[in-house]
Amino acid sequence: MILVMKKGATQEMVQRMVQRVESMGLKAHVIVGTELTVIAAIGDDRNVKKESFESCEEVERLVPILAPYKVASRETKPDATVVKVRDLVVGGGHIGVIAGPCSVESEEQIILAAKKVKEAGAKALRGGAYKPRTSPYAFQGMKEEGLKLLAAARDVTGLAVVTEVMTPHHVETVVKYADVLQVGARNMQNYHLLQAVGETRTPVLLKRGLSSTMEEFLLAAEYILDQGNQQVMLCERGIRTFETHTRFTLPLASVPYLKQKTHLPVVIDPSHGTGIASLVPPMCRAAVACGADGLIVEVHPDPKEAISDASQTISPEVFAEALVECRRVAHALGFTMD
Repeated sequence: MILVMKKGATQEMVQRMVQRVESMGLKAHVIVGTELTVIAAIGDDRNVKKESFESCEEVERLVPILAPYKVASRETKPDATVVKVRDLVVGGGHIGVIAGPCSVESEEQIILAAKKVKEAGAKALRGGAYKPRTSPYAFQGMKEEGLKLLAAARDVTGLAVVTEVMTPHHVETVVKYADVLQVGARNMQNYHLLQAVGETRTPVLLKRGLSSTMEEFLLAAEYILDQGNQQVMLCERGIRTFETHTRFTLPLASVPYLKQKTHLPVVIDPSHGTGIASLVPPMCRAAVACGADGLIVEVHPDPKEAISDASQTISPEVFAEALVECRRVAHALGFTMD
């Protein structure tokens, strides 16, 4: 349930209600909105006497949370969450752009890529140091050395670093270098990993699982939020269907649907969503048109030489042109991309 505090409630009043919630065996999540502060009381409240809250002078009203995902729900927080890290702003009418190669391959490659995507208008650099690959014989990434190269590229360009973390025991290492922790599609339901990134206060980009429902996706986000990390971005990266003309099927209806159900910002990955480089620019435009809060795009200085995901990777020149077109769409709809 949600405890809606009276307008003008002081910090002392809020803390007093938090203590009361926790004394009843529930977990209290304080969410400060533009006008009101609410406390989401999470847990089994079947034996909790609602009157004990309704009679408190600090509480304006109680509202039941109907969605199974409590903290992620719009019922809990009507205002959109905006994730900010360095110059990257995602949500609240701002479209954040993340771009870079699938894998960190060398210092020259990642720094050149960072310079090129920044020049085009990206605010964050993506690059895999730890790579989850279907085949155990495929390139697995440069690991911590790759993280160091990402940090070096950040030092040169100022771009925020977005990189994947694969296991709970990698979190401590990755968080030393990354500005945003990416949880990949294959790990969307790795609950120990979700809890581990939730215990940090580093923003998280959570990718939808290959065959996961919207409810499963939002409940995965709930694991992170439940640990106290409120800086979560949802990433639609395409799902597995019967169709074979693209690598995955990119359902852009996810964007408006998620924005109705959750306050969390929604990012689109047109690179994995299509698997075909020529389809990436038009799907970027379509993502902006349907209200996406961000884009994450695979860009390599020389796509044909990319060690991984070459078929879906675009060049810096194509990326720059795509962003010009996206800005036109964003401007027409009243969104900001710069």
